[in-house]
Amino acid sequence: MSLGPAEVAKIAHLARLAILDEDAPAYARNLSAILELVDQMNAVDTTGVAPMAHPLDMAQRLRPDEVSESNQRAHFQAIAPQTEAGLYLVPKVIE
Repeated sequence: MSLGPAEVAKIAHLARLAILDEDAPAYARNLSAILELVDQMNAVDTTGVAPMAHPLDMAQRLRPDEVSESNQRAHFQAIAPQTEAGLYLVPKVIE
């Protein structure tokens, strides 16, 4: 599918995008290339391929749950403006 500058201008208007008239031919070429790629992907035979609801349905390899850093809470809270019982105190934001 090939788009012309007039179609690009219409699409830009519908999307509320401001494009310059001299840029419309370049946008038309780029959008046409994208639509051609979509047409190629639609032409692929996918019979026998189970649709996936999410690409992460498969089991993921996880790293071992091991401590990788030392506890530096005392160091970080020493430079904090206010702390109490191991928590950082901040000004109230919501009334």
